[in-house]
Amino acid sequence: MKTINPGIYLVLNPSMEKAKLLEKLKEAIYGGICMVQIWNNWPEEYLVPEKQEMIRAIAKIVSGYNVPVLINEEWELLHQPDLDGVHFDQVPEDFQKIKKKLNRKFIAGITCENNLEIIQWAEEEGMDYISFCSMFPSKSVQNCEIVKPETVRKAREITKKPIFLSGGITIENLNDLKELHFDGVAVISGILSADSPETAARKYNEVLQNRVNKQETI
Repeated sequence: MKTINPGIYLVLNPSMEKAKLLEKLKEAIYGGICMVQIWNNWPEEYLVPEKQEMIRAIAKIVSGYNVPVLINEEWELLHQPDLDGVHFDQVPEDFQKIKKKLNRKFIAGITCENNLEIIQWAEEEGMDYISFCSMFPSKSVQNCEIVKPETVRKAREITKKPIFLSGGITIENLNDLKELHFDGVAVISGILSADSPETAARKYNEVLQNRVNKQETI
């Protein structure tokens, strides 16, 4: 099973024109990303075969980079070997039953807001990482509440699992989070809407690395 590394967790919006999305992904890979999630924002006409075709195309692009490919919510698609895991937006009804049905190893993560009980649940149920949404206002995460910095601090006391921050995070405001201890940031438009996804990814990585270097010298 692929490993979760620190860095940029790229969330792909499959409602984008397919060729354009795949080209953006290729460029972002060169800039450096650690994980990919396929958001369940599919075109209305997409059925399971179209989704599987998209998953295969994405997996082919990231092959050789040790970049896990996760599906958002639709864990049933994990029967397809091109997927490495699933990201849940909320606590699934019976995670242990899901694991039995899939009968394979996979990466699992969950979105947290300010509810520390979800973090505790993730710790007890064996989630592989947690992701906080939303750190800043964002069009793509309108249903998320703004996460308090104190929540992230308390989460680090509860778990040693990788922590990702998401929601409205830009290259400019990333430094506003420098006092928090986290492993990476989840980004959609900050990279997919950039003229050069490669350049944008490199800039995010540069800020993240500078933050790590400063913490190591404290």
